[in-house]
Amino acid sequence: MTKDQIEEVLDRVKTWSEEQQEKAVILLLALEDRDKPFVLSAEQRASIDRGLEQARRGEFVPDEEVKAFFDRHR
Repeated sequence: MTKDQIEEVLDRVKTWSEEQQEKAVILLLALEDRDKPFVLSAEQRASIDRGLEQARRGEFVPDEEVKAFFDRHR
């Protein structure tokens, strides 16, 4: 792809709806960051640790509750 082709695509993106432009920005930022290591925040790490500890204790959400959740959010 040439720089001219990139400019042409970006110019067209500017004519898209705001929603489509937002999606394009999210996608481009994700591509830009794909080779960077993901660093967890202290809060994210603590949340993962809590979840792992719950799993070790056998504390799982019943299948019916999981199904109900996904049924509500589809």
